[in-house]
Amino acid sequence: MDKPTADLPAPPAHVMAPAPPAPPAPSVPPIPDDSGRANAPSPSDAGSRYWRANLAVCVFGSFTTIVGMTLLLPFLPLYVAQLGVKDPAAIVEWSGIAFGATFFTAALTAPLWGRLADRYGRKLMLIRASLGMAVAMSLIGLSQNVWQLVALRLLAGLLGGYASGSTILVATQTPKSRTGWALGILSSGIMAGNVAGPMIGGSLPPIIGIRATFFASGALIFVAFLATTLLIREERRPVKTRAAQAVAPREGWHTLADKRPVVAMLVTGMLLMLANMSIEPIITVYVAQLVDIRHVTFVSGLVMSAAALGSIVSASRLGKLADRIGHWNVIIGCLTACAALLIPQAFVTQGWQLIGLRFLMGLALGGLLPCVASVIRHNVPTGVAGNMLGYSTSAQYTGQVIGPLAGGFVGGHIGMRAVFLGTCVLMAGGALYNRAVRAQTRR
Repeated sequence: MDKPTADLPAPPAHVMAPAPPAPPAPSVPPIPDDSGRANAPSPSDAGSRYWRANLAVCVFGSFTTIVGMTLLLPFLPLYVAQLGVKDPAAIVEWSGIAFGATFFTAALTAPLWGRLADRYGRKLMLIRASLGMAVAMSLIGLSQNVWQLVALRLLAGLLGGYASGSTILVATQTPKSRTGWALGILSSGIMAGNVAGPMIGGSLPPIIGIRATFFASGALIFVAFLATTLLIREERRPVKTRAAQAVAPREGWHTLADKRPVVAMLVTGMLLMLANMSIEPIITVYVAQLVDIRHVTFVSGLVMSAAALGSIVSASRLGKLADRIGHWNVIIGCLTACAALLIPQAFVTQGWQLIGLRFLMGLALGGLLPCVASVIRHNVPTGVAGNMLGYSTSAQYTGQVIGPLAGGFVGGHIGMRAVFLGTCVLMAGGALYNRAVRAQTRR
């Protein structure tokens, strides 16, 4: 017969009662993606704890470097003439070459800087860009001939890229739920630099001289370099061992399970700049048909700046809206609105009508840059986000080059109204393309 259980020795105290259950982990709500599905949160969703301070520095640095790239627009032909070019046609030709040189090298090197940012840190790339731009802008003020001017403008594009680097840093460090808003704020700073640059360039040379204007710009960018070095903070990146590097997956496009969203954003970024720049070659001639000849230059300046001012007003608001309703929804809506606003621009009869329509178009375009970067950020691994955003920057520079070339060709051979209507067709096609890609990725 079994012994009574009372005769059995009592178990030790540490095994008598089960261990108390661990407290439940705090529940983290699933994060909806752009198509409305819920994804499991990842550690990168929360962003960096320094993202707000870094955003402020990036806005200031992007503003100053964009001012430095664009301030020479009003006096560039005068500077070319000072450097020894006498023929009026040659002055115009060299001015165009010198201005476009910076954007040419910037477009070529943006993916490289983005890839290096993924590998060695985003702050390091911003330090390189701000110091490089400060040195290059100061050296431009020491140019002795037009060849040196073009070479130094090429160098500025090669060493620069602060605005694109800031986009990478902000996109990767900001919580995903705030990415659109933060990139909208940054986009407003970039657009403000595009507006302020020519205004500063038109005001300073009569006061301090052309060469001193370049020195002042270099000094201002050097302040951005100091702020970047001292104030931007980036989490320490884990050091990879040689063994880990040997088994690391391939980088770049090979890491993307679905390339369609990124390709769609590259096309959208190019269309954005194309829509902005396509009227540049024809705007003065077009305005001359609408206003008195004495007011042509003034009204043309207002038309050129109206779209940028509209984008400054709307970028952060549309970015915040995109965080709430979906970035792709805002992209499709903005492209559609832009296409609709281009049609009446072809048939205006007064200068103020064109200014108002360009401002409204700027309101629509302001939502594209932050949303393009946000969609890329949400659809690529964190380790290659810089590389992909670098390709996005190159696509935008491509639109900045193609826009004026296409606008000048179409305006000269078909007619100025055809520039607006042709751009309308491209923007409507972009909206349909984005809608089709969004539907495919949802499936």
